[in-house]
Amino acid sequence: MRRLFIILFFFTTLSPKAQVSDFDSINFTRADNIAKLNEGESLDNLPILAYNLTHKLNTDIEKFRAIFYWVSNNINADDALNSKVLHKRRKFKNDSLAFISWDKKNKKKFFKKLITQKRTVCTGYAYLIKELCFFSNIECEIINGYGRTFESNVESLDLVNHSWNTVKLNNKWYLCDATWASGYLAEKGKFIKEYNDGYFLTEPHLFEKNHIPENKKKEINQIFPLVYGETFKLNIDPILPSTLKLNCKIGEVITFSYKSLNNEYIPSLIQLKGVKEIPFKIFDVQKKNNITSFKYSFTNKGNYDVHLKANNDIVATYIINVE
Repeated sequence: MRRLFIILFFFTTLSPKAQVSDFDSINFTRADNIAKLNEGESLDNLPILAYNLTHKLNTDIEKFRAIFYWVSNNINADDALNSKVLHKRRKFKNDSLAFISWDKKNKKKFFKKLITQKRTVCTGYAYLIKELCFFSNIECEIINGYGRTFESNVESLDLVNHSWNTVKLNNKWYLCDATWASGYLAEKGKFIKEYNDGYFLTEPHLFEKNHIPENKKKEINQIFPLVYGETFKLNIDPILPSTLKLNCKIGEVITFSYKSLNNEYIPSLIQLKGVKEIPFKIFDVQKKNNITSFKYSFTNKGNYDVHLKANNDIVATYIINVE
């Protein structure tokens, strides 16, 4: 436990700039192709799988890429199992020992389902990443905490519901989430496979907007805007407003801004009425040093769910109370 605390302290305080751009000179095509060549391989022997994914690669970053890409593209999210685990977490929210006892009793069953059916929840994804890294001599840890989605932990951190990984490469700790990289759950719990590379070694300031480690809850003094898979896919980091909720007065000018390496994205601000989009007339759009900003002023009182778009994708949501 002490070792994990030291690791978490290190990556959250000493390595804030660790991100995929550190490896801009690396071509991941070979690693991705090796992962694709091993598509459908068995999980019965993890050392062999790790060897097959990494032995032809020269650097730890390429080896980790092959591991992450393979896990994200070969494991499916299990909605029924996820719902069962979340139900138990809610039931035993104030009794961690009871949840641990239930989890321990069912762990073998969950593990068997992962190995035989390649279906699991976030802890299964994180476990596979860590184990394959272990057999490849790459230091990697699992982090448990609060995953913020439009359905959970939106306005406060109520329920520990997610797991992800931190991996050490070139003496820096990097963040990644193979679960959310693998796809998403659609209506009626159907899993849609859709690889999202934005969750591979994500920039920490973006990652922390919807991944909060369990042991960091007491240090969180603000709830960030809600972000989405498209935010990560486009690598857009919302900056202003810095909080999910904002109070303002009629006529007050509000500045919205986000960071992106792609200055070609067209920003817009909308409100949703059912499936209909109602656009706001933004003004003073500026793009400088990878920062896009614009302004808006509300003319009527009320509570607004405001969505920031980049081109056709919603990348952030704010709750604004206009007095």
